[in-house]
Amino acid sequence: MSKCIIVTLICAALATAAPAPSVTELKSPAPPDSAQPNLSVGADGRVYMSWLEPVTPKGFAMKFSVRGPQGWSAPKTIATGTNWFVSDADVPSVVAMTDGTLAAHWFVASVGPRSEAYDINLAFSKDAGATWSKPMVPHRDGTKRQHGFVSLVPTSDGKLAAIWLDGRNMASEDEGDMALMFTTIASNGTLGPETQIDKRVCECCKTSMTTTPDGLLAVYRDRSDKEIRDISIARYSAGKWSQPETVSKDGWEFDGCPINGPAVAANGKNVAVAWFTAPDDDKPQVYVAMSTDSGKTFPKKVRIDEGKPLGRVDVVSLASGAAVVSWVERTAQGSQVRAREIAANGTPASPMNVSGTTGVGSGAFPRMVRSKDDIVVAWTDTSKPQQVRTAIVK
Repeated sequence: MSKCIIVTLICAALATAAPAPSVTELKSPAPPDSAQPNLSVGADGRVYMSWLEPVTPKGFAMKFSVRGPQGWSAPKTIATGTNWFVSDADVPSVVAMTDGTLAAHWFVASVGPRSEAYDINLAFSKDAGATWSKPMVPHRDGTKRQHGFVSLVPTSDGKLAAIWLDGRNMASEDEGDMALMFTTIASNGTLGPETQIDKRVCECCKTSMTTTPDGLLAVYRDRSDKEIRDISIARYSAGKWSQPETVSKDGWEFDGCPINGPAVAANGKNVAVAWFTAPDDDKPQVYVAMSTDSGKTFPKKVRIDEGKPLGRVDVVSLASGAAVVSWVERTAQGSQVRAREIAANGTPASPMNVSGTTGVGSGAFPRMVRSKDDIVVAWTDTSKPQQVRTAIVK
């Protein structure tokens, strides 16, 4: 083959190659002093972002906005309260159900400001968030214990699937076993049965849930009798949950909660699970594992961090079988939000700096969703004053 033909073929290949992913900051609808962002995407591709902001003279307001062609909509208030439980790691959310009903959850302290006993409050809106129903509590134990780290997923039968960490079996706030619980909620507030998925799990790591053609998937940080805190997965099909299985036997023995939960996402039967682990205390790691059979098997895990991760992962699954993972990485410029695509064959692309040069600080727990060809990321920039920021990766 002549040199001219080779050069022509190379130029043609470069001309048709997909452009490298880019990050574009999206003007946030959340004002200064906002924090605790969360994201969800509706069946129509619209992205919903919720956050908390302080109100005068005290307390918090939960607000939300919807991303449209011109950016984020004007914020709407879901609820306000002076007795809420507020945490950077355990954040409220708003999701769109299949009939268009919006559902939102937040947390109300059940004992006092210095206690970690709190209840889930859940409300619904039938008019795009203009008005909201009286809050209800989806757990029915009535104990003054922790009920948090909620994951909500709309189901194909018009209900809302909910999982949460539940301290009802704990002798005190500090002693006993935290459970992972499940129920369903109809848009009129009707509750399904409460089911225990796992009787002993990590006490304050976020949960994550998604849906596949074969049913629901829940991932969470487990807790063995020997304090091994690896990531487990459970599957819901035909009205019952499977026995939990370990995604990866990392063997992280840790006598305490790392406040660093996993994330799961699906596109059809393509499933991706991302998580943080540190079996060697001085060598923290972030991994992703991908499945092509609705999460039944995960052939291998791929490390995606740059050597000094704080974790706080999220993940989206692409139609191609690839996945994009976000996490927080320590750098010379401070902690920053990173994102990285992993091809279906496990090959990682170069990491992207999502948050820019501003250090995100200890309060950043980034959230990420995919809407068509756009990946939307939200996080708390903990500069003074702190503020929720958003960006598009595409």
